[in-house]
Amino acid sequence: MSKGIMLIGEPMGLFIAQSEGRLEDIPSFSCAVAGAEFNVAVGMTRLELSASYLTKLGRDPFGKQIVKALECNGIKTDLVSWSADHSTGFMMKSMVSSGDPDIFYFRKNSAASTLSAEEIAQVDFSGYQWVHVTGILPALSQSTREATMSLLEKARENGLTISFDPNLRPQLWASQQEMVQVLNEIAAKSDIVLPGDSEGLILTGSREPEAIAEFYLKLGAKTVVVKQGSKGAYAAQGEERFFVPGFPVEKVVDTVGAGDGFAVGIISALMENLPLREAVRRGNAIGAIQVMSRGDNEGLPTREQLQRFMQTK
Repeated sequence: MSKGIMLIGEPMGLFIAQSEGRLEDIPSFSCAVAGAEFNVAVGMTRLELSASYLTKLGRDPFGKQIVKALECNGIKTDLVSWSADHSTGFMMKSMVSSGDPDIFYFRKNSAASTLSAEEIAQVDFSGYQWVHVTGILPALSQSTREATMSLLEKARENGLTISFDPNLRPQLWASQQEMVQVLNEIAAKSDIVLPGDSEGLILTGSREPEAIAEFYLKLGAKTVVVKQGSKGAYAAQGEERFFVPGFPVEKVVDTVGAGDGFAVGIISALMENLPLREAVRRGNAIGAIQVMSRGDNEGLPTREQLQRFMQTK
């Protein structure tokens, strides 16, 4: 059996507003599970690849709901640990008909924020070929930052491929300077870096995809794919440099999770040994499918849905 992917992060309970307006004025919400790495894990299992989620949850209804959601989506839970003293993080998201929704987090001192390097040291990496990290977990606490660095070190020692999506959350960092320094340090230890062009402006000082790619290649990344929204994406690897246009989208319903869908496309294709150009095309396709669906991960396609979409465009 082929080895799978390990994801590390903080899945959260999610309250989604059932009508438009300010969060404080909304009378009813529906419940779901959110988190960038959770979205990627869901996308990978929908494409019939093996995914495990390394995280820490509180012994509360949200924690139990998250484990059920992981199991329901075929995501392995053997790397989930529990905190007796800390709660599971949760968040609220507004409903919008255009633009990005308002999001409010309740994650300070959450169970996941106590993940430590000591816990990473206990993890067996032998069943995995890939690890995917984002810039969210290291933003939660000094402990999770050390855990992230320890994970990268162990992944490298065990020969895993490391992909990194900066997934900027400025509100979680003490300063922009600290965010830039830590995230670029993680990028330097990663094989594949997946920044968006607006993230590139903050992290590298340029939003030009060519300049962003060269910045990360010089830092040590082997492959850089710069997301340019609906336009498509620019890729750089070794001597190769190319742009892959995006897929046409009938109607943008919800932009949340599009970058995670893109990551699913890139990672899944490369795990299947497809060429980078094909991987970027698949990333663009899943990103386009995702923005046409409401919710963070509901639109992530099965293999059949993905093939159908890519063949008709």
